[in-house]
Amino acid sequence: MAQNGLYKRAAIVGIGETEYSRDSGRSELTLALDAITAAVRDAGLAPKDIDGLLKFQVDANSEGEIAGCLGMDHLRFYGELGGAGTAGCGLVAHAAAAVATGLANNVVVYRAMNGRSGRRYGRGEVTMRGGSGLGAFTEPYGQLVPQQGLAMLARRHMHQYGTTSRQFGAVSVALRAHANLNPKATFYTTPLTLEDHQNSRYVVEPFRLFDCCLETDGACAVVVTTAERARDLPNTPAFVLSAGQCLPGYRGPLPDVTYANARTLAPGLFAGAGVTPQDINVAQIYDHFSAMVIFALEDYGFCKKGEGGPFVEEGNIQWPNGRLPVNTAGGHLSEAYLHVMNHMNEAVRQLRGASTAQVQDAELVLVDSGIGAGALILGR
Repeated sequence: MAQNGLYKRAAIVGIGETEYSRDSGRSELTLALDAITAAVRDAGLAPKDIDGLLKFQVDANSEGEIAGCLGMDHLRFYGELGGAGTAGCGLVAHAAAAVATGLANNVVVYRAMNGRSGRRYGRGEVTMRGGSGLGAFTEPYGQLVPQQGLAMLARRHMHQYGTTSRQFGAVSVALRAHANLNPKATFYTTPLTLEDHQNSRYVVEPFRLFDCCLETDGACAVVVTTAERARDLPNTPAFVLSAGQCLPGYRGPLPDVTYANARTLAPGLFAGAGVTPQDINVAQIYDHFSAMVIFALEDYGFCKKGEGGPFVEEGNIQWPNGRLPVNTAGGHLSEAYLHVMNHMNEAVRQLRGASTAQVQDAELVLVDSGIGAGALILGR
């Protein structure tokens, strides 16, 4: 399989995060500065070494404000991507392309939010469009938050393939078990059984409480540099082997709603790294809702279409014995909801051999930011 032009030309060399909480008591700017400072220090660099900053469009902290607060001399590369979690892997891909082509030397990607004590996604404060754009077709009828739209896709998958609520629960229980090993996770000390899942209240049918991601205060950041610089820095580099984004422009009849963007993105993503889905050792999948993990597993090719439910029910995503451990720090469902950036940090820890649910000899990690809107394959 042919490798792409980005293969091992850039690497993540630093990761940082704040504590995860329901009430940080701090501004989003302070959270961002703390996570970025930690990531830069982890990389063995100083703020003056950073000449690129990339942000999520929905992040309240501007690149100039961050640079000024941390004493960065000047930025040669900066910008943002729209969307929420869907931007994460794309931002790292842009950072990798920038350092590989000389537009910048060291680029930080960051996300900071008071997602529980401030503006909450579950109440639509961030995602509602005020009845404009696409919102004009949904919001007047009461579809105001992501879980409402995605619940319909989950229900269709149940109807078409026989997927069950207990199989959604198998995702939640597996990820909670991983969080129970991770002292930084929100649910570190709180186990979850399948019976707990089945007895929890509905949020939007068929999603029960434990099918839905957390609302979190916190911040995460990563540092991306060239492969050459990475080899001189203190930590094991997580090389970018392949990256992809997918933003479909649908025309004509609607597609099968049980498929995600990953079906379109996956062939090029794996070809770019010169690997197949069967070569991946561990996956960090955007789990805003448990059903979307099943969608992603199918559409990236880890199992056949319609077999994602049995795949998770059989324990295949559980550490340490599963065929493909998923979200080994607990994910959005049980660690924190930081728009895939906590997944990115965990991917790097896996390649460093430093995870609390370490996959033995992990060499290849897939990171997904929103059922195929963007993805990375990272390797040693």
